[in-house]
Amino acid sequence: MVELTLIRHGQAQTGAKDEASYDSLSDLGHQQAQWLGQSLGDVQPFDQVVSGAMTRQIETAQSMGLAGVPHNTDARLNELDYFGLAESLRVSHNIEIPRSMQAFALHVPQVLDAWRDEKVDDGLETYDEFKSRIMGALHDAADQDGRIALVSSTGVIATLAAIALGLDMVKKTKLFLRVMNTSVHKFELIGDDLHLLQFGAIPHLEHPDRAHARTYG
Repeated sequence: MVELTLIRHGQAQTGAKDEASYDSLSDLGHQQAQWLGQSLGDVQPFDQVVSGAMTRQIETAQSMGLAGVPHNTDARLNELDYFGLAESLRVSHNIEIPRSMQAFALHVPQVLDAWRDEKVDDGLETYDEFKSRIMGALHDAADQDGRIALVSSTGVIATLAAIALGLDMVKKTKLFLRVMNTSVHKFELIGDDLHLLQFGAIPHLEHPDRAHARTYG
């Protein structure tokens, strides 16, 4: 039985239309990560931080500033290729890429449904491949000694929560849209059985003067 802590990256470049433009923290994203690091450093000492290999994930781990805690990367914690999937749907099904948060909320279930049903380009990672790699990352983290914080992204966290709770794609989509930047999630791994212990904690953003920092981008 191993408890694993997953953290979503800080706010990235909201409004970006491609992965390269999106993949770095905003000033607020760095601040969110700093606040989280201060909160975790006080009550939950970690022996290691492992982030995905994406810039926004690495910058979040670094900005957390957990003194003396080594930081390593594992590309299996990288986010699903949302922009690639969205472009595939645009080309094959004439579904336009969203330009507002309201449109994005409607677009996500279309993307995830098409991905699950294998209606996207053959060259993209499949849904089953995605699930396999993130579960592999969890198992390898669980095999290591000490407490490990894993810094990843909303698609990874929502998928793991859906696996743990046995949720269908509709309910998973709701989770996908409600994973706040730098929120903290806890899972328990017992053999191959995954359990959700905590979802979406934001102790570092509960101060009234930090309401503006409760973001999803």
